[in-house]
Amino acid sequence: MNQTYSKKQKLHQLLVILVPILVTQLAMYSMTFIDTLMTGRYNSQDLAGVAIGSSLWVPVFTGLSGILLAVTPIVSHLVGAKKQSEEVAFSVIQGVYLSVIMAVLVFAGGALSLNPILSGMNLENRVHDTAFNYLAALSTGLIPLFVYNVLRSFIDALGKTRVSMIITLLSLPINAVFNYMLIYGKWGFPELGGAGAGYASSITYWLIMLISFFIIHKNSPFSNYGVFRNLHAVSIGKWKEILMIGIPIGLSIFFETSIFSAVTLLMSPFETAVIAAHQIALNFASLLYMIPLSISMALTIVVGFEAGASRFKDAKEYSWIGVGIAVIMALICAAILLAFPREVASIYTKDSDVLKLTANFLIYAMFFQLSDAIQAPVQGALRGYKDVNVTFIMSLISYWIIGLPFGYYLANHSNWGAYGYWIGLITGLAAGAITLTGRLIYLQNKKYPASMKV
Repeated sequence: MNQTYSKKQKLHQLLVILVPILVTQLAMYSMTFIDTLMTGRYNSQDLAGVAIGSSLWVPVFTGLSGILLAVTPIVSHLVGAKKQSEEVAFSVIQGVYLSVIMAVLVFAGGALSLNPILSGMNLENRVHDTAFNYLAALSTGLIPLFVYNVLRSFIDALGKTRVSMIITLLSLPINAVFNYMLIYGKWGFPELGGAGAGYASSITYWLIMLISFFIIHKNSPFSNYGVFRNLHAVSIGKWKEILMIGIPIGLSIFFETSIFSAVTLLMSPFETAVIAAHQIALNFASLLYMIPLSISMALTIVVGFEAGASRFKDAKEYSWIGVGIAVIMALICAAILLAFPREVASIYTKDSDVLKLTANFLIYAMFFQLSDAIQAPVQGALRGYKDVNVTFIMSLISYWIIGLPFGYYLANHSNWGAYGYWIGLITGLAAGAITLTGRLIYLQNKKYPASMKV
């Protein structure tokens, strides 16, 4: 990442960083898919319990892990500005300390609130117990999971996204093997059902954290920074810096992920076939979202590096190259959905009613892709500039003040029915794309113009 790169070279550099991130995100998505598939083959009640547990856990985890993503732009800026390695190591270690505190607080909060929340959901006893046991098992891996997020942010900030990809790919077979042993009780291990999936994930988190520790301590260029060489004292000032950047990022992610959970809950009065079709279409849309999300994460790295080095012209060019890639990919995905909606739906179901409804929902998912192709990369670029507070406010307004109320109105006070919620979501995403793009243009033209030198 250097100021002499042409636009073609920048495209190549961005793809070198982006492709491993995309593979990593798809691998992480696959881990949840494997958990669901293997639990489903055990029995339907345990599958329901794991599904309930996951729906409670995912918005919390994505929001909180978003806070730790602040380590990426912080380290990118330091490396881009050629600051001393001690400053980088200090920032990473403070992120590790903060991640442990966050994990302990989540554990304590879950211990106090989990049973009352599940009891209020009127679940069957077996489903209630499985959901509780699954989350309790998962909680034994909270500390390594949060620490790994910090270590991965450090690895990615140096542009070595291929290393994160390899670690995550290693986690897939590890998770599948422990699932097999603990869900079904194989090779002398206890048969734990849905709870076994929680323990399998927890063990996997411990192992990938240890692998990351080893790589960072032993392998160049990570070892050059001496992250674990000294035992630094806790720095409230550095925690404040991480939280000031991280909390708006985490809340932005939480508002975006939780709105989909809210829509799913609001759709509960509709027929089972409608809910099933909604879930299938949302699942496939989430898979496609890995593309703009990965581009967003790559832009945070490259824009942060260039902005840290005060090369604002390069930062601007990287931003729009990333958005361009995302839009092209979204148009390809949209064309596939428009041409083959029933074929895509048939991957998930053979039920004729659900198949027809899913095909209809997937047409709406096509418009998801176009909005996400703009708003996700733009958010990533803004994070690279460390501009997160305005982004957070725009996300809140777009999703919860515009998108959800509009969707609720259409679903309940018009002829759109369940599709009204999707129109509301599309409207919210479009509003986010427009306002965030405006913010990025303002930032690049007024605050960090290409001609500016520091």
